[in-house]
Amino acid sequence: MKIETIKILGELKLSGYQSKSIKDELRDNLIENIKNKKTTFEGIHGYENTVIPELERAILSRHNINLLGLRGQAKTRLARMMVNLLDEYIPVVEGSEINDDPLEPISRYAVELIAEKGDDTPISWLHRSERFAEKLATPDVTVADIIGDVDPIKAANLKLSYADDRVIHYGMIPRANRCIFVINELPDLQARIQVALFNILQEGDIQIRGFKLRLPLDMQFVFTANPEDYTNRGSIVTPLKDRIGSQILTHYPESVDIARTITSQEAKLDTRQSESVYVPELAKDLLEQISFEARESEYVDVKSGVSARMSITAFENLLSTAERRALISGDDKTSVRLSDFIGVIPAITGKVELVYEGEQEGADFVANSLMEEAVKTLFPKYFPKVEKLQKQDEETPYDDLISWFFNGDGFELLDDLDDATYKAKLDEVTPLDALIADYQPGIDPKDVYFEKEFILWGLTQFQKLSKYRFSEGMQFKDPYGSYISGL
Repeated sequence: MKIETIKILGELKLSGYQSKSIKDELRDNLIENIKNKKTTFEGIHGYENTVIPELERAILSRHNINLLGLRGQAKTRLARMMVNLLDEYIPVVEGSEINDDPLEPISRYAVELIAEKGDDTPISWLHRSERFAEKLATPDVTVADIIGDVDPIKAANLKLSYADDRVIHYGMIPRANRCIFVINELPDLQARIQVALFNILQEGDIQIRGFKLRLPLDMQFVFTANPEDYTNRGSIVTPLKDRIGSQILTHYPESVDIARTITSQEAKLDTRQSESVYVPELAKDLLEQISFEARESEYVDVKSGVSARMSITAFENLLSTAERRALISGDDKTSVRLSDFIGVIPAITGKVELVYEGEQEGADFVANSLMEEAVKTLFPKYFPKVEKLQKQDEETPYDDLISWFFNGDGFELLDDLDDATYKAKLDEVTPLDALIADYQPGIDPKDVYFEKEFILWGLTQFQKLSKYRFSEGMQFKDPYGSYISGL
């Protein structure tokens, strides 16, 4: 018989069920996972050797936890995934507001019910998916919200004195007894509210409106906080920090490959979009590199961080840009072009906090600068490095390409060209074929035209060519041709 089919207290006692604290549940199930080589935090990438081992050590130590890190670092997701370490079902006294354990009741309701009905006390079963509560800390949160208060309506309806503890209305924390309780953005919680958490964290009890009420709550607390908040909007009061067992620092992906994995996993794409738009490997790397450039940019506020959500929404915008272009030109299928990256600008400008210099330059300028810096960073990984200083008459791999532009009138690439015209236009620049053949011989044929465009963009970043953005597309020219023609 499955234990969760038991309906009364007497049967539960006969089954040999043993009560266990939530911290012991988490600890015991984690130990089993580690022994069986089972991944606890599935879908979390880049934390395998940093955050996750620290989190597992905190769980083994039965600590309350504070996840400290900038926005978009999967802090809340980690907290939510801890639910998977709970037992599948736990018994509760039926009708209890605070999930009373039938074998160790703590509320007046449960104690009196068991005293009245004994082994016939009805019990219900709580699934682990229902054992998670979350509260975003905002300035308007009150002690009554999270701890509880006297309910005058209940007192009137039951004809009870305010001195009777049955008039208490429990707040979020007591109602989350035997659950994981997450408070997001802890520093935003007013100091006086943080003080109300002292006893809950240390002794596990609560105080409501002067009642001598001892409720030894069984809770696993997880807090999340942004280090920026410590100086700008508030702080975690020192005695509360002292009561949090482990503070774990989160971080952004440390490599483009990890960032790509996260973006691919999290991007919400329409199936038809995925099937009709091909994304070259270099385009994926370039998209992630934009975030890495933003985190180092002098225009972007480093303290605020650049969320991993930026790459995710930028990827969605990138595919939508290519899809829209294909719809306009009548192509059933298409491939992402470098010129499509103009469509990711709204995703960038909405996700970065600019410092004063960035605000002066403008969000669009900063977004374009980040894209150009990403091209500049990746270019030497695919094609020969362009030296800043070179001897006169020294040959370079790019001489034929630069001569092609020097002897021509420039080259225009419109945004909404159909695929056939787009490829034909790039094929006109014949020296590009030799560069691809020499330095990317094993390239996927579907990626060739993206890399041709990438070469043009790359050489503009090293001042070997110039590019001009106009309303309908991009123009590439020899950087000195305009000066010579004007003489």
